[in-house]
Amino acid sequence: MNDPTARNAGFTLLEVLVALAVLALSLGAVIRLAGGSAVTVDYLRNRTLAGWVATNTVNEVVLAGDWPEPGERQGQVDMAGQTWRWQLQVQNTDDPDLRRLAVAVAVADVDQPLTRLTAFVGRPGP
Repeated sequence: MNDPTARNAGFTLLEVLVALAVLALSLGAVIRLAGGSAVTVDYLRNRTLAGWVATNTVNEVVLAGDWPEPGERQGQVDMAGQTWRWQLQVQNTDDPDLRRLAVAVAVADVDQPLTRLTAFVGRPGP
């Protein structure tokens, strides 16, 4: 019944170790990819929110209805459970009836702005 030429149907220890090594490398790559995706999603979320803060800042200036004086303003606002720091520069342009608004927005405890927005506002009419 025992045929000395017959081969066992199981895996050798070496085959099992090679399979485990390949599995470990594959899982490591998947985990790194998932971690990188989470960081990217968080960055894009923050960039989107910073863009909204910049747009809101420009809209507040426009809706105030006043002719903004050249200079720099800054402030903070809370949005989506986070504090944002904005900086607004109002500058003259070659057209005396047009002012340039440059807004930079960053997370409150970070120096580097996440987004910058440039807009123009015209002198209010009579």
